[in-house]
Amino acid sequence: MSEEQNQPQFVLQRIYLKDLSFESPNAPATFQQDWAPKVQFDLNSNSQQVGENLYEVVVSLTVTVTNEEKTAFLVEIQQAGLFFIQGLEDAQLHHTLGAFCPNVLFPYAREAVDNIVTRGSFPALMLAPVNFDALYADAVQRQQEQAGNA
Repeated sequence: MSEEQNQPQFVLQRIYLKDLSFESPNAPATFQQDWAPKVQFDLNSNSQQVGENLYEVVVSLTVTVTNEEKTAFLVEIQQAGLFFIQGLEDAQLHHTLGAFCPNVLFPYAREAVDNIVTRGSFPALMLAPVNFDALYADAVQRQQEQAGNA
């Protein structure tokens, strides 16, 4: 094995929109109400190996906005990326797939959500950035606690 093959490598191959859904079930009535939205935000990420040193990472988010107790709109999105990753130890690879890659993808998901929401004639959401490093650390801690209780 050459020295170059031992060096960690990380190459973003492609960013793509895997799935996008927008629903506004109560339009046009929702446009005739005072706008006092409540936002519910669900977020998840997962990864899978799709080739030698090639990984797909998908950030999935669902945004449900209600106004006066009725759904104003619902957005579901899967923002994906294809990453070439080589030369990382297991812990580094898991962190890269669980935190670093989602941090790369999330701004694209935010932009897609704002774009589709404004096309639905609603104000852009301007979703706050997400700290995937903290979410990953919490998930690892929960797994360790569960393993300790088993």
